Amino acid sequence: MKQPQPGKQPVAELTDVTRTYKMGDEFVKALDTFTFTFNSGEYWAIMGSSGSGKSTLLNLLGCIDRPTSGSYRIRGREVSSMDDDTLSTFRGKELGFIFQSYNLLPQLDVLENILMPVMYQDEYPDGIEERALRLAERVGLGGRLHHKPMQLSGGQQQRVAIARSLINDPALLLADEATGNLDSKTADEILELFDELHDEGTTILLVTHEQDVGERAENILRLKDGLIESVHRGQRGRSGATQAFEASHSSVAPHAGDAEAEVVTFTSSEPGRSDADGGGEA
Repeated sequence: MKQPQPGKQPVAELTDVTRTYKMGDEFVKALDTFTFTFNSGEYWAIMGSSGSGKSTLLNLLGCIDRPTSGSYRIRGREVSSMDDDTLSTFRGKELGFIFQSYNLLPQLDVLENILMPVMYQDEYPDGIEERALRLAERVGLGGRLHHKPMQLSGGQQQRVAIARSLINDPALLLADEATGNLDSKTADEILELFDELHDEGTTILLVTHEQDVGERAENILRLKDGLIESVHRGQRGRSGATQAFEASHSSVAPHAGDAEAEVVTFTSSEPGRSDADGGGEA
């Protein structure tokens, strides 16, 4: 196993993960022996056409679904074998979710929606209301704490969803087409907020089919037919070309230097694998 760079600890490690679905009399592999590591503080866009496996990957990352085979660890803990109750508690504490349709509860106000994830915990964490207030201020809604979702614009509702996703200081922030229901100006404002959160050290995984949205991320992981098609690393804030690592049906092993990344491509009998820091073998 390759060692991560100092300050970049593995957050989500998937090793030989396969997810198979039965469709009629056939079995379809939505993900095929997928191996990848997302490190702390990284900002990834996960992209691909319909049927590429990106939604399946997001569901597995979010512990909404389980792999058919393989290992999935979050902060070093194996989650694929957890029982349902343990997994539900773990998911609520370690993962933050942002959805295209916001998924706010209409009967709750802004502050209550931000606090919703902790309402399902056995104990109400000390200082959590103060944290919710700080998050509301952080996303620009400090003056609308008692507004209901129907009294907010789409962009404001998504800001509430972002604050809600951060309430438990999650290991991963998972965003599913987070700008899909927004006009271009509002979408850009949300992406600027993601940029700020990334600069503050938040680990963000954003699923999108929009190229311009994906290019805002630090890195892009592109899937095709349940396999890694390419990895674009270190693109954000760099003048010139992106680092592109073509995987297709072979493995990818870039040396992950922050400034000058060295690219090595080799043939492997194990498709869907990317072995590197920020994309390493678990």
